[in-house]
Amino acid sequence: MLRYIIRRILGVPFLLFGVASVAFLLSQSTKGDPLSALVPERMMNNPEIVSAVKAQWGLDQPLPVRYVIYMKNLVQGDMGTSFNTRRPVARDIADRLPATLELVTAAMIIGTTFGMGIGLLSARFRYSLFDNAARGFALLGSSLPIFWSGLIMLYIFSVQLKWTPGTGRLDARSTPPEHITGFYSIDSLLAGDWALLGQTLSHLALPAFVLGWSVVGIVARLVRSSLLEALSQDYVRTARAKGAPERVVLINHALRNALIPVLTVLGFTFAYLITGAVLTEAIFSWPGIGSYAVAAARSLDYPAIGGVTIVGATAFLLANLATDIAYAWANPRIKVSG
Repeated sequence: MLRYIIRRILGVPFLLFGVASVAFLLSQSTKGDPLSALVPERMMNNPEIVSAVKAQWGLDQPLPVRYVIYMKNLVQGDMGTSFNTRRPVARDIADRLPATLELVTAAMIIGTTFGMGIGLLSARFRYSLFDNAARGFALLGSSLPIFWSGLIMLYIFSVQLKWTPGTGRLDARSTPPEHITGFYSIDSLLAGDWALLGQTLSHLALPAFVLGWSVVGIVARLVRSSLLEALSQDYVRTARAKGAPERVVLINHALRNALIPVLTVLGFTFAYLITGAVLTEAIFSWPGIGSYAVAAARSLDYPAIGGVTIVGATAFLLANLATDIAYAWANPRIKVSG
C-alpha cells in the first residue's frame, strides 16, 4: 500500500505538467486579444504603445518560445503575473483559495451529514412516506440549477425574512480577523472574537447550504441504494439471526461496506466544487477562485487561467489519491498491488 501511494505521488508532477501544457496551448489558441486587458482602448491605435506592451508581457514572442518560458517559470513556482491585477498569479490564488476552501468545506459537511442521514433513514424505512419525501428532496437538490436556487434562497432568507445577512464573507463595515489560516471562521475562533465568529458563520450558512444541497441529493441516493444492497447480503442476515439490534446491523455491519461508492463521489465532488463553485461565488459575492477564474476568462488573462487550471487539476489528483486510500480503509478486502 505504501509503495502504491508513493508511486502515485511521484506521478503527480508529470500529470500536472501535461495539464499545464494543454491549458497553455488552449488558452493561446483562442481568437480573442489579451491586449484589451493591458492597453486602454484609446491607445490601441498607437503602434508604439502596443509594441511596448507586447514586449513587456512577452506577447511578441513565438508560441514555442512563450511555452518554454512559461513552463520554465512554472517549474520554479512562478505562475506568471496576472494581466488584470498586475500581481503574481500565485499570490492572487493564495489570497482567494482560503475563501473557496472554507465555502466548499462547509458545503461538504452539510451535504455529507444530511445526505448520509437521509440515505440511512430512507433505507431503514424504505417505501414509507419519509422515504418518498426524502428522495424527492434529494432529487430536487440535484436537479435545481445553483444560479436559480441561490437567487431564490437569497431573496427569501435575506431579503424577505432577513434570517441571514446579505452577500460577502462579512458585513460591509466589519474588519476581517487576523490572517492565520485564511478561514474567517477558524481565525475568528482562534482570536476569541465570538461576535465576529457568529457573523462569519451567518454569512457562510446560506451559500454553503446552496452549494451543499446538490451534494445532499447525490450522497442520499447513493447511501440508500448501497445500504439496500448491503442489507440483502448473507452477513447482515447472520447478524440479525444472532439477535443484533437493527441500529447495530445498519451502522456496524451494512454502512461500512455501503460507504465504498460514496467515498468515490465525495472525493471527486470536493475537488469539483473547488473550481466549480463559480455560480455560488458570483451570486453571494464570495471572493474565491471561482470569481477570479471568471474575470480571467473574460479578459483572456492567460497566466491566471493557467494558474486556476493547475489548482483544479491538483485538487482532482489529490482527491483521486485520497479516494483510493479511503477504499482500503473502508474495505480491508480491497488490496492494492505494487
